[in-house]
Formats: sequence, C-alpha cells, structure tokens
Amino acid sequence: MTRPDPTSPSKPAANEETFEISAGDGDAILDAILAETNDSADTHVSDPNSQPILASLAATAKTSTNNAPVLPVDDDLTSVTTPQSKPHDPVDKNFKKKGMIRSILSGIAWLIRGTFCVVSLTVILAVITAIPILQLIAFGYLLNVSGRLANGSKLKDSLPHLQQAGQMGLAAIAIFLAALPTQALAHLESVANLINQGSEQAIQMRVLALATSILMTAYLLWAWNRGGRLINYLWPQPKRLLKEGWRWRTWRTAPDRLWEFTVNLQAPTYFWLGLRGAVGTLIWLSPSFVIIAAFRNGETGLAGLVGFAALLLLGVGMLYLPMLQAHFAAENRFRALFAVRTIRRDFRRAPWAWFAAMVTCLVKTPIPLYLLKIEATPREVMWAPCLIFVAFILPARMATGLALRRARRMPEPVGLWKKISRNLIRIVMPLVISIYLLFVYVSQYTSWDGLLTWVQQHAILIPVPFLNGV
Repeated sequence: MTRPDPTSPSKPAANEETFEISAGDGDAILDAILAETNDSADTHVSDPNSQPILASLAATAKTSTNNAPVLPVDDDLTSVTTPQSKPHDPVDKNFKKKGMIRSILSGIAWLIRGTFCVVSLTVILAVITAIPILQLIAFGYLLNVSGRLANGSKLKDSLPHLQQAGQMGLAAIAIFLAALPTQALAHLESVANLINQGSEQAIQMRVLALATSILMTAYLLWAWNRGGRLINYLWPQPKRLLKEGWRWRTWRTAPDRLWEFTVNLQAPTYFWLGLRGAVGTLIWLSPSFVIIAAFRNGETGLAGLVGFAALLLLGVGMLYLPMLQAHFAAENRFRALFAVRTIRRDFRRAPWAWFAAMVTCLVKTPIPLYLLKIEATPREVMWAPCLIFVAFILPARMATGLALRRARRMPEPVGLWKKISRNLIRIVMPLVISIYLLFVYVSQYTSWDGLLTWVQQHAILIPVPFLNGV
C-alpha cells in the first residue's frame, strides 16, 4: 500500500503561489486530475475520500476556469501576466464637461421659459382686471394663489395654468409678428392711393396684403394645431404640411382641443371664488361706507366722531382680513371669511411670519400704487396701470398664503420666548394698520375717485386703480 503524495492537488503546499488560469487551460487541468485519480485507483489508495475530493476539485476547476477572464500568458508558460489598470480616458472628462454645459444651458432655458410664463400670466390678469365684471376672475385667481399655499402647495405649484399662460403669450406675440407684413403692405397701398388713386401699384399692394394675410393665418393655424409651442412657430415642418395639411383628419380634433384648453382654464370657478370673496370683503369693509357718508359733505362734530369710530372698526377688521381671505380661499367656504378664532390660533403659532406677511400685504406693495391713482388713465390703455397693480399684489397674496402655511405646520407655542414674540407683534401690528389707514385717508383727497377709495382698496380687493377710465 502506497502513501498519498503530499504534493497532490487535493492538498496544496502552503508556500506555493496561486495563479489565475485562463479559461483555455481548464480542460487540460481537468484531464490531469482525472488521470491522477485513475492512477490512485490502480495503486489501491487507502484513503476512501481521496477520489471524491479530487472529483469535486475537478468540478470546481472546470467551473472557475469557464468563468475566469482570459489573461495573457508568457511564451515560456512559466509566468502569467496580471491585467494592468486602464489609463485615464480623456473622453470621460470631455463627457462630464459636456454634461455640465448641457445642465447649465438647460437651467438657463428653464429660467427664461419660467420668466416668460410669469410675465404672460401677469399681462393676462392685468387685461382681465381692466374689464368690468370679468375682473372678478382675476381677483378669484389671486385668492386661489394664497389658498393653495395655505393648503401646503409648493411655491412652483401655487400659480395654476402657468404653462397655458405661456402658450397664450406666445400666441399673442406670434399674431403681432405675423400681422406686421400685412400692415406694412396695407400702409404702402394707402401711400400709393394718395399719390395716384386706383393705380396699378395700389392694386398690387392690396393683392399682396391679402395674400400675405391668408398665408400668415394658415401658418399660425398650422402652428397652433401642432401644439402652439415655440418650436412649432419656428419650424413649420413643410414636408408634413404638404402631406397632411390638406387632410380633414388633421384638423378634425382642433375644435375639441381648443374647447378643452378653454375649459381647463377654470374661469367660472375663479369668477365664483372672486365674487364670494368680494362680497365677504365688502362686509368687513362696511365701516368704510359709514366713513364715506360721514365725510361726504365735509361735516364736523358728530359726523366726525362717527367717522372716527368707523375708522377704528375698520382698523380692527384689517388686522384679520388679509389672513381671513387666504383661509377662505384654502377652505373654499364663505363662512371661513369670518373665522376669526381660527386665525387667532394660527397667529399664536407663527407671529413673525404673520407680521412679515401683513407688512408686505398692507405697506410694501399697496402704498406705492397710490401714486398711480392720482389721475385717471384713458380706457384704451387701462390695462397698463393694472399690469403694475397685479405685479405688486400677486407677491402680497403669496406672502399671506406662505405665512398661513407656516403657522399651520408649527406646533402649539410653548415657552417664554413664544409669549414675548406674540406680545411684541401685538404691540407693533396697530402701527402697521395705522400707516396703511393713513395712506387710505390721504388718498381720498389725492385719488381720482375721491371718497370711493375707501371701498376700492386694491390691497384687499380687486387690483384696479379706478372704477372706470376717462
């Protein structure tokens, strides 16, 4: 009986180096192991576990060599080279640089697009504000902005229909630019008629103006039918136009999509919200009617005392009215306009946010606008001062919504510092209200509408400078 070889593959030596073997050598190693197993069987190996060990080692070698990467081997088969680390690829750096540039350009494009949409929204609200009755839609929209923020919406989601406003702004600019060639040709026609009435040049200009008008109208309709985005105006896709522009199926869904776009603007919803908000605000402003009646004829004595008492009542109402409007828009309930107890609890949780919002709503944004109320604006350009009014009042509405949202996220106030903050704001807030009422009082002598300025307060009502133009 022979002794097992101590250097057999089943028990490798401790000092022996282990090499990574290529997949191509797996079959040769497997054959060698099996051959040694057979030799051991012929020589009557006494260890009964040697064959299973060798068989398992052979299977392991077969599996490992099939999955192992192929490594380069030297010609003398005595050394195996290990893979070297890859050198730094400059393409990766260029790719990262291009990715950074692309991100910067995307951010700039997003900023430009967002700014354009906000400007378009402001212009649309200004135009609606200049139209009687429809101005309640603009007032309802402003209330809805503060209500969304009070309900916890993010700042980017607080301006609904922002993308639609951008599309409408693009459409207005496209119409203006498309009308320029037609207007120029019409002007040339009028000049030709002045020089020689009914001349051939005048007729040619008229025909060109008509053809240009038809061409530009078709161009705009094709762009609107494809989505009304900037790329649709810049590139008309002429091949697609020639292939599909004359087919009925291309224009069949256009009326439905236009109707859906109009319905999604939710104008009736904003009108109803603005109407209820205006009625509730006028109830809070009822002392203003007493002030108007007391000061109508410039009387003193008892009328002056009654007017002063009404002014104090109006000041007390103004302490809560801006936040009550945001609460009303958030709850969409008419009774929420009179939930003073709820608003007082909200004030306890975030007095400093409340103070900042009230200063913004009653001092910073509305007071400078009284300079535009001195003389009336012609009706044709009534939207121009309304544009400034909306641009100032919109941030004020957002400030009230943000303050109310912060107050509802804060826990119940506990501690000495919270108590000091509340009492300090309670002392300062009458000063803020007094400054606002002082400007309202003075405006009855400087404003074009006179005493009507008491019920025409753009800080809490429709952001319009005058009831009517001249």
